[in-house]
Amino acid sequence: MCGICGIVNIAGDRQPESVRLRVNAMLQTLSHRGPDDVGLRASESTVLGATRLAIRGFGDGRQPMVDEASGVVAVCNGEIDNHKELRQWLAERGRQVKQATDVAVIPGMYLELGEAFVEKLIGAFAIAVWDPRERRLTLARDRAGERPLFFSQSADSTLFATEIACLVTQHRLPVVFDCAALREYLQFGLFMAPKSPFANIQKVPPGGIVQIDANGIRHSAYWRWKNVETRKQRPSLEAFDKIFRDTIRRQTDVDVDFGLFLSGGLDSSLVSAVTRSLYPGRDLKAYTLRFGEKTYDEGNFAKAVAVSLKLNPVTVWVTPQDLPETLSLLVKTVGEPLADPAWLPMALLARRAAQDVPMTLVGEGADEIFGGYPTYTGAGLARKFAHLPAWIRHSIRGVVESLPVSEKKMTVSYLLKRFVQGAELDGMARHQLWMSNITPAILKRLGVAPVDPSAGSDEEGLLLDQVQRWDFENFLGEGLLTKADRASMTSALELRAPFLDESVMAFAASLPADSRVQNFSTKIFLKNYALRYLPKSIVHRRKRGLSVPIGHWLRGPLREWAVAKLENKRLEQISVRPGVAMELLSEHCRKQADHARTLWTLIVISEWLDWVAVETECDETLLDKINAPLRIIAQ
Repeated sequence: MCGICGIVNIAGDRQPESVRLRVNAMLQTLSHRGPDDVGLRASESTVLGATRLAIRGFGDGRQPMVDEASGVVAVCNGEIDNHKELRQWLAERGRQVKQATDVAVIPGMYLELGEAFVEKLIGAFAIAVWDPRERRLTLARDRAGERPLFFSQSADSTLFATEIACLVTQHRLPVVFDCAALREYLQFGLFMAPKSPFANIQKVPPGGIVQIDANGIRHSAYWRWKNVETRKQRPSLEAFDKIFRDTIRRQTDVDVDFGLFLSGGLDSSLVSAVTRSLYPGRDLKAYTLRFGEKTYDEGNFAKAVAVSLKLNPVTVWVTPQDLPETLSLLVKTVGEPLADPAWLPMALLARRAAQDVPMTLVGEGADEIFGGYPTYTGAGLARKFAHLPAWIRHSIRGVVESLPVSEKKMTVSYLLKRFVQGAELDGMARHQLWMSNITPAILKRLGVAPVDPSAGSDEEGLLLDQVQRWDFENFLGEGLLTKADRASMTSALELRAPFLDESVMAFAASLPADSRVQNFSTKIFLKNYALRYLPKSIVHRRKRGLSVPIGHWLRGPLREWAVAKLENKRLEQISVRPGVAMELLSEHCRKQADHARTLWTLIVISEWLDWVAVETECDETLLDKINAPLRIIAQ
């Protein structure tokens, strides 16, 4: 795991010394991601650099990596899990890889296969390769999107980096807001690739390749999760057991100690149990978040799993007082907003884990590929609801909307209210409304035009397959994995997700619908498999997920802080009316409605807008001029 960056002049013009100094400064911005080493490679027209968190090949893993014969230079943020097989493959073709680090195979693979080399890699990675023979820069990102990569193209050079802050701070790039991307953020709480908050910065999509040369920029995809197209077949527990065990064995074949993130839920507990079975005598620490609010705290479940697996439990208690400072630090460090409140507790958990280990395994991805969200059961219920007589639907909606607001976690009343809001919409539009942070109705009230709910709904096939792929590519790829990467790497902790190995994802793509969802039950196959390793009390307990009692805290200890953020006049730069935001907070505090997700989304982007103003040293008048086209008022 590393941070990578660079400045490339495609035309071949000689770069002044100031460019090398700029890349040096960019590496300092990324130092939190790689405390073990830093390297830089400069030629007449290119400067590439990397900071390193050593996981494999501890002694000789310095980047950038160079093939001296061709001049090809590569930098990689991530891990190549099948590097041993690739070394052998390269050796058979006369290419000896001398460095022990796993990413050392990249230059040789590129020289043998060109851009198709990415298809042969197994792991989590973001890669940049400069080929001076073709004067071509190749950028690539892993299949699920575990590792980030941003770039910006101007008339004279291309900049790329692991994090947006690396590109924006110290005037490396001008500030130009992306209107459409910020609207999507307000609605969904994330930025869908290739968009970023800035119009002049793009994100390499998961499973994507971007090539930049004298002919311009070419985008292509070398991989997509083909759950919609894959022929379904009855799954084998034995076959999956081999796949999953091999995956964890491959991901833990490292030269450092590693730990586990353990919530007590099915996914992290299963990863922990299989890992323990592979390493029966190893001292394994399991890191768990705790909350004082009983319905949000899963510590007792996690403790029970840790005890049964003979893991060493380490707990981190989260309080509302932790949030303001942590949010400010995260936004300042990475340079982008993310509206998932769990971003902050995960950062606190990573900070504690990084004191012991440089790497942990996590359970991310299981819900998306095995069918774990309540919205997947809601699709079938919505069809039945839509066939009821209009007067019955109206009566049910009235009863549901009158249910009192609760401060408990994922209450039935909250789920029912979301259900009736979208139950009569078409499939994908309904799912997108259920997954939204700010509903279209609230967006219009705030002064923002909602995103077209039909976007992404033109695929054919089973609706369950479609919504799972939408979640995989957006909610997971650009939301949950962004949260995991930015939270962990702020403390130089690498997270590995066994469920996102290519072989696991391929297996999940072939599952029939009834092996994923049946009536009110989710993750049918995965739960059956988990019974091999875990007790029924863990496997079949109600899904809760990592949630934060943000609604309760905004009514109490965080209220004054929330007021300061929601009164921020800079919100007007993205078309949000601060007065309406304050009305929503008032309604929330009086328990007239549950606006927690809406308020948190606005608080985070308010913090980000303040960061932009400080880092770019722009006054509000100049920022208004720069972003004038962003002002979109709902009709």
